Amino acid sequence: MFLSRASECPKLFPMDLAVLEDIRQLKYRYLRCVDQKLWDEMADVFTTGATVDYGTRAYGKPLKLAGRDEIIAFFRASLGPEIITVHAAGQPEITVDGDTASGSWRFEDTVIAAEHRVAIAGAAFYQDRYERGADGAWRIAHTGYVRSYEVMVSLDDLPSLKFLAGLPGTVPPATGAGVADAAVR
Repeated sequence: MFLSRASECPKLFPMDLAVLEDIRQLKYRYLRCVDQKLWDEMADVFTTGATVDYGTRAYGKPLKLAGRDEIIAFFRASLGPEIITVHAAGQPEITVDGDTASGSWRFEDTVIAAEHRVAIAGAAFYQDRYERGADGAWRIAHTGYVRSYEVMVSLDDLPSLKFLAGLPGTVPPATGAGVADAAVR
């Protein structure tokens, strides 16, 4: 069993590994729901009063949202099926204190907005706060990050770039032709 330092006492207390796994699964579900555009399922990962503070400069300034409904509405409006996202997070450092917890996660993401002819890639460290609800489920009370880096490139600057999968309605089904023949720019 791992040990954790309780905030109100310098003594070491055993930490429930099942709680750590619940919180890891919560974060992974959040990322999967973003990438698969599962907004109804994603709503349940947040507390009703959740806040986000995404340190992306792609919008010209950091993005701050308050309340589960506002967060989900933003995702619905901004990340339609024509926007491809891929998020990967790991190296969690999670501290649990009763029915609250905090976590730091390293993550990298890629966003491809073909309609806008742009790709964005970046990395950061998420800083999260979690709360366990009356139903016993852990939810995100706050998530946010400040970018370690963020780059943007025009897809027009990459004339050899070919999408072989991922853009809805643009990739023809395989017909036995070579990969290069089926590629779509």
